Amino acid sequence: MGIVLNQSLKNTIITYIGFGIGAINTLYLYPVFLGATYYALTNYVLSAANVIMPLFAIGMQNTLVKFYAQYETEEERSQFLSFTILFPLLMCIPLGIIGFFFFDEISFFISKKNAVVKDFIWLIPFTGLCMAYFEIFYAWARVHMFSVFGNFIKEVGLRLFSLFILIGVYFHWITVVDFVYITAGLYFLAFIITMLYAFYIKKPVFQFSIPHNVKGIMEYTFYIILSGSVANLLLDGDKIILNQYMKIENIAYYSVATYIALVISVPSRAMHQIVYPITAKLMHENKHDELNSLYKKTSINLQIVGGFVMLCIFVNINQLYEMVPKEYSGGILVVFMIGISKYFDLMLGNNNAIIFNTKYYRAVLFLGVFLVILTIGLNMIFIPIYGIIGSAFATLLSITLYSLAKLLFVVKRLDLFPFTDQTLHSMAITFVLFLLFYFWEFPLNPIIAIGLKSILVTILYVYLNYKFVVSTEINQVLDTVLKKLKINI
Repeated sequence: MGIVLNQSLKNTIITYIGFGIGAINTLYLYPVFLGATYYALTNYVLSAANVIMPLFAIGMQNTLVKFYAQYETEEERSQFLSFTILFPLLMCIPLGIIGFFFFDEISFFISKKNAVVKDFIWLIPFTGLCMAYFEIFYAWARVHMFSVFGNFIKEVGLRLFSLFILIGVYFHWITVVDFVYITAGLYFLAFIITMLYAFYIKKPVFQFSIPHNVKGIMEYTFYIILSGSVANLLLDGDKIILNQYMKIENIAYYSVATYIALVISVPSRAMHQIVYPITAKLMHENKHDELNSLYKKTSINLQIVGGFVMLCIFVNINQLYEMVPKEYSGGILVVFMIGISKYFDLMLGNNNAIIFNTKYYRAVLFLGVFLVILTIGLNMIFIPIYGIIGSAFATLLSITLYSLAKLLFVVKRLDLFPFTDQTLHSMAITFVLFLLFYFWEFPLNPIIAIGLKSILVTILYVYLNYKFVVSTEINQVLDTVLKKLKINI
């Protein structure tokens, strides 16, 4: 786990710094400086762009990771890298033509409930294309085992620049309308910077030729498009559907709640950047026992770290919502439902990386398509009745079913299993500490109360996990830190 632990730790730190900046933006600056309408509008544009991004990328970010290690010569690798960059451009042409000829119909459908969306619709494909090429060039860096810089751009850079332009709105240097356009421009800047970094790591030698295994590449790519669409629809589809049924301000309320819950998934996002290519390599070399060991290690390590984050959020949720405008408070239940679904997904470790690198991935992807249809249907049923709570319940149900299906698939087909006795120990520690601290509130300023309660939770959580040796890898890291600090437990 050397390189995994090293880069995962750096990526985790970077990602949490990014989420910390994002928390400032989400909990205070967006609601206060932008107001609910333009915060919701910005979030809608980015969510819609994220949903269509897999169509622009044509799955090349995942295809690059899977196939790059299989090429033996420098000539073949250059040919393949050229193909992953140039082919999506060809596929964007028909999408652009469709968008041009049916723009009025698309515009009418999207803006029929919220007219404010109409003038910004063209930003959606522009941002989606920038996101797509960012991911492709980020994958270029990752296959060469350089995952940290791209993660910094994605998690810290974008949020930090958003903070700066929010300050610009506050001082009236720019308008809230300008903010939406500049935000789209940030994704273009991120794509350009990441491209230059990728070229610095590996200077491109562009070749206008087709790889010899193009049939296998295209088949895999088709299913990855389905996979990416499924994942992004499960992540952002609910916000798009909310726009069709409710006033756009509700997207802002929902976004604050989902952002808080998504912090739980940060360890997974950080670790997967480096675990994915290692998983692909182990599977290509048919090293089943090493893969099974990696599966268990990623599962328990992500569960411990993610469980700690979830615990801190859940026991402090009431104080957190005292810091945002009162109209946002209806999202507390959303945080719990989305948070639990993310926690379960964390427990599956590098499950996705395993599935996407096996010949059996097709069945699970088609199941994912079915669950997206289910998600859309459930949202259409529950949103008109229960509003954003209904949307959160639909998401919880869909993601849980999808995660469970993927787990059963890996267990049955590949004879890999992520859980151990430590899995139950970790769940028990998390649940007991939740019961102990959730109903215990300090009559202090919310920030002080959150800080004090989080310190107590941290001490107990770390101590119990260390004493029960829930994760040997985390204990080794703690032993190193304690040794340097000359502390004995």
